[in-house]
Amino acid sequence: MPRPLRVAIVGAGPAGIYAADALLKSDVAAEPGVSIDIFERMPAPFGLIRYGVAPDHPRIKGIITALHQVLDKPQVRLFGNVNYGSDVHLDDLRAFYDAVVFSTGAMADRELKIPGVELDGSYGAADFASWYDGHPDVPRTWPLEAEKVAVLGVGNVALDISRILAKTADELLPTEIPANVYDGLKANKAVEIHVFGRRGPAQAKFSPMELRELDHSPNIEVIVNPEDIDYDAGSIEQRRANKQVDMVAKTLENWAIRDVGDRPHKLYLHFFESPVEILGEDGKVVGLRTERTELDGTGNVRGTGEFKDWDVSAVYRAVGYLSDKLPKLPWDIDSGTVPDEGGRVMQETGEHLTSTYVTGWIRRGPVGLIGHTKGDANETVANLLDDFAHGRLQTPDAPAPEAVEAFLAEREIRFTTWEGWYKLDAAEKALGEPQGRERVKIVEREDMLRESGA
Repeated sequence: MPRPLRVAIVGAGPAGIYAADALLKSDVAAEPGVSIDIFERMPAPFGLIRYGVAPDHPRIKGIITALHQVLDKPQVRLFGNVNYGSDVHLDDLRAFYDAVVFSTGAMADRELKIPGVELDGSYGAADFASWYDGHPDVPRTWPLEAEKVAVLGVGNVALDISRILAKTADELLPTEIPANVYDGLKANKAVEIHVFGRRGPAQAKFSPMELRELDHSPNIEVIVNPEDIDYDAGSIEQRRANKQVDMVAKTLENWAIRDVGDRPHKLYLHFFESPVEILGEDGKVVGLRTERTELDGTGNVRGTGEFKDWDVSAVYRAVGYLSDKLPKLPWDIDSGTVPDEGGRVMQETGEHLTSTYVTGWIRRGPVGLIGHTKGDANETVANLLDDFAHGRLQTPDAPAPEAVEAFLAEREIRFTTWEGWYKLDAAEKALGEPQGRERVKIVEREDMLRESGA
């Protein structure tokens, strides 16, 4: 009797779990069957949903419910706290699996090449998000001394960063933030947040709902300068072609014409201001210099030669995420992705690296919403299954599922399981119950491992 198709997925975020789901829904799942092991370097699954999405976004975290249903399937196993590149390598995985799918996502900040980024008070948005999301591998404290703060970027991450900085700690207390994050935010001195985009309202990458949520806080006064509401032919075309772009522009227009209210924290959304330098004294941030830009007719902008210095003492760079290079795989240094064709990993020779695939942000870069990775996963899995059907996959030496557990035990790698996640989940909910909260996130890796029964 033929054995099931054995697939390893590296990365237990949405992209990896969507790939598992696509495998489970395939014809191959019925005959000869599929057997999927998901490897995750964190003790808990769910990737950026757990460690990248702001804690006041329960709607997005609801995606976890759908991901749960996939991980609950008997054909899927989770091996958490197992790091690709140190605990396991590509050759190790090849010994156990017919195919390997990498879905490791992106957790680092993309570089912003302007003077002053190295100053004390210049921060990456990804690092800040890791702190407020209770990531075990970052410091437990965050300096929140600045009263006036700049956020560079006009995407949803910039909105998350701005909202967390502008809200009060007590507003965020009903969420799952751990005690150290609540204490840190309690000491936050920020009362004025300035968000900068180098292009106009029609080019902002906000999603409409995320943008509108900024205005829901009783403590945040959102302010838009009427002079920043400007469109050229390219911008008008963008609005006509994309309903979401039009909704964002309309929201910004409405905010620009209203009177400024009296909510205590001011959040300014600036457009047509291109950051050119973070200003410093004695190694610390003391300001931000921007160049005024103008539309060029196509929806792009050009500099006007008019500069302005802004009085801020902290700058957060929300200009995009960057994936970590994966050992033993080809790498495109400019895009921070693994070169591929349809999810098949491609070598410099132009040939497919046998039995090796990518999906999600490691494949196409950190763009799009969480749900967009589903189509990605479907395409990658379709090509994996095509290779399987045509005998193009390699044959592993030890395809028995128990061989993986024996390998990890021999290496003395302490791993968590899907059953362990249920234990950790229960422990976090128990922490929140006395305070009337859904959960309180456990931060320390050792505590996560212990509660998971690893």
